[in-house]
Amino acid sequence: MLAALAFGVSDFAAGVASRRVSAGQVTAVAQALGVLTAIVGVIVFSGSGPAAPALGWGALSGVGSAVGTLSLYRGLATGRMTIVATLSAVLTAVIPALVGIALGNDISALALTGIVLSLPAIALVSWQPDTMTAGHAGGTRYGLLSGIGFALLFIALDRAGTHSGAWPLLPGQLVSLLLILPFARATSDHQQPKAPSTIALILAAGIVSGSANLLFLAATGHGQLAIISVLGAMYPAVTVLLARVVLDETITRRQAAGLLAASAAIILVTLG
Repeated sequence: MLAALAFGVSDFAAGVASRRVSAGQVTAVAQALGVLTAIVGVIVFSGSGPAAPALGWGALSGVGSAVGTLSLYRGLATGRMTIVATLSAVLTAVIPALVGIALGNDISALALTGIVLSLPAIALVSWQPDTMTAGHAGGTRYGLLSGIGFALLFIALDRAGTHSGAWPLLPGQLVSLLLILPFARATSDHQQPKAPSTIALILAAGIVSGSANLLFLAATGHGQLAIISVLGAMYPAVTVLLARVVLDETITRRQAAGLLAASAAIILVTLG
């Protein structure tokens, strides 16, 4: 749940910052800060040290992070926001949960009920009203790619495990940064001045995003993938609530229903 909170806060900070400067600048700086956060994580939580399998899974998590982020940004820019955001959020929960069950995760009936309930909850919370009439096919494609990317991030971090401490995060953040840099350079506006508040938002997005990955990795050492992936995928609810409280944005009836369903799902999964 702390990972979901951190992912949601990071998305909110990055989203607000992207309204003021290019998404490329926000993404590049946030990813660079993610590398620094991983270095700090390694110093504090080194475990048994780097191991080739853990580093390999960590690098793969970086591929998932980059694919998920780039597909989401591209989809939101060219496709229907509703389709992109909903598909991305739901697949981020569904794919790791199915993988966890296939790997033999022992899920109680109560927890399984919570997992099933979480899927429409995440979809409803992620549902954003938009007026675009074009881009249906593009939105679907980018939404699928984004969801698969973020699902790969969750699965790879789970497979990396906690035996090597935070070491898997370091190659993951580096790979993600290298893959995202070309996009960042192509969309950045270096002439645009940045207010101190915007810089603070970008810094917060990067540090909190890196912390979210560390929290999720730590969670893999205490829980099953099918459970922690669903809880971690609740981050859109945090972003929606922050937008309501900080920006006074309206919560739609669909989102309100999604928040209630998400709360019930969290309770069922926790009790299970």
